[in-house]
Amino acid sequence: MDFKLTEEHIMIRDAARDFAKTELLPGVIERDEKQEFPKELVKKMGDLGFLGMMASPEYGGGGMDTISYILAMEELSKIDASASVMVSVNNSLVCWGLDTFGNEEQKKKYLSKLTTGEKLGAFCLSEPEAGSDATSQKTTAIDKGDHYVLNGTKNWITNGSSADYFLVIAQTDKEKKHKGINAFIVEKGWEGFEIGPKEQKLGIRGSDTHSLNFNDVKVPKENRIGEDGFGFKFAMKTLSGGRIGIAAQALGIASGAYELAKDYSKQRKAFGTEICNHQAIAFKLADMHTQIEAARHMVMRAAWDKDQGNNYDLSGAMAKLHASQTAMDVTVEAVQVHGGNGYVKEYHVERLMRDAKITQIYEGTSEIQKIVISRSILKD
Repeated sequence: MDFKLTEEHIMIRDAARDFAKTELLPGVIERDEKQEFPKELVKKMGDLGFLGMMASPEYGGGGMDTISYILAMEELSKIDASASVMVSVNNSLVCWGLDTFGNEEQKKKYLSKLTTGEKLGAFCLSEPEAGSDATSQKTTAIDKGDHYVLNGTKNWITNGSSADYFLVIAQTDKEKKHKGINAFIVEKGWEGFEIGPKEQKLGIRGSDTHSLNFNDVKVPKENRIGEDGFGFKFAMKTLSGGRIGIAAQALGIASGAYELAKDYSKQRKAFGTEICNHQAIAFKLADMHTQIEAARHMVMRAAWDKDQGNNYDLSGAMAKLHASQTAMDVTVEAVQVHGGNGYVKEYHVERLMRDAKITQIYEGTSEIQKIVISRSILKD
């Protein structure tokens, strides 16, 4: 594996870094406090190509590799994880899922609008009693010939009230278990489709998270993705790629907190010198840097595996497991380096610490990643 970035990679990374500093940073504290969805900023990200980075140019996408995507994700996440999770969902789950498994009509009708930011997407798998366990879907889609009737509840849906198109996983034939699950494209505003209250969250508060209710929603047959019974495979394949995006988000949160802590340690003085000159702080920074570099290599490896056409279930799960733990460890230490100021909003690290926790939960908890990893290493 070649770790050297191409000129295009560097250009994409720098563009994301510049956007994060000039567009996302102003107002990020206020958006967190008000739980405000950055609608105009999302539109700008779409205009810059951040919402359909890996999708085919034929449908308005950037046609970029996964390395480019994770570089952008890291830079955006350093400043605003609420904004970056929207980018992650739209890229890793919605656009990639449609581009890889959707038919020509679905790509023309839906994907071409999602890649440009004209429309926003959401991925609907989690339920009150079925989070990472995709086989336990209670949401049903009953086949009525030329359409399905969708009933059920989805929760923890990112972009819940702001999305226009929703990829919904539902059970069509319970007797077939995972082979009786399907994936559907549902449009906002369809009769019987209701958006529940906004979740009051610890972190990523600018992200739009809602529960969704489906009450006899009529879904045309042409909105099913893939053959009958393909939904479980669709969800698993899509989530594997999603883990890489969230690993990159965790990496960005950790990197952002580390950079703030390092800069602060060079400015803050105690006992006659900058605190970075005290071994207690210097060693913290050394540990933080080492963890981040290890996480970066794991995230890059997972992205490289995906780009090379290798199986990335294992590398993606390991990257997410390690990067999310790194995000928690580093942000906690960043607050500690800042001392009392770390507990104050204006220094940003307390927000990054709150944002870090969700990276251990969504796209499968840390325990789920360990299941994926252990199954992979024990099967031979």
